[in-house]
Amino acid sequence: MRVVLADDAVLLREGVRSLLEDEGIEVVASVDDGVQLLAAVDALTPQLAIVDVRMPPTHTTEGLEAALEIKRRHPDIGVLVLSQYVLREYATELLSSEIVGVGYLLKNRVTDIDRFLDSVMRIAVGGTVIDPEVVRQLLRSSEQASSLSALTPRENDVLEAMAEGLSNRGIAERLFVSVSSVEKAISAIFDKLGLEAGETTSRRVAAVLRYLDRG
Repeated sequence: MRVVLADDAVLLREGVRSLLEDEGIEVVASVDDGVQLLAAVDALTPQLAIVDVRMPPTHTTEGLEAALEIKRRHPDIGVLVLSQYVLREYATELLSSEIVGVGYLLKNRVTDIDRFLDSVMRIAVGGTVIDPEVVRQLLRSSEQASSLSALTPRENDVLEAMAEGLSNRGIAERLFVSVSSVEKAISAIFDKLGLEAGETTSRRVAAVLRYLDRG
């Protein structure tokens, strides 16, 4: 896999580079702003871009804007956005559209090496990965929606795991239930929310996020 890194924090950028290279992942460019990021992606066409939300010159939304531009120019290139804090509006803008191969993680997740590398691989092949804390905040922001309040506690647990991008088997393993129980819960969730379950995990996540954003 070929990856481009963009983060103005040198220690984090080089730490992620080292982590990826130790796993045999080639880092073809390492830059510190959105302009260099877009140039590197256009020139090198990596499988994945890992991007900090806030970069020079204003340290506001440069990274997010570059991530969205990458998906517009190169829909097949995965984009993983890293953020110091949960920024709900940024997560929603990136993840609530029909695009696939995207992720939004808090930077402290990088220290969970196995999970971070799993996220990198899933996004690179078109999956969607959302930080659990982002999911929890999206759920909390929508808790007044009547259709969401109709969910049982188990269905809420399944919805949170589903929105993180877990497969049915992954949800079953996390919640210590059978896969058939997860399938029944997911069917009930989509019935109660008025949403149709897609054929892939990323479509399911997109549907959930669209609902949460409306909430």
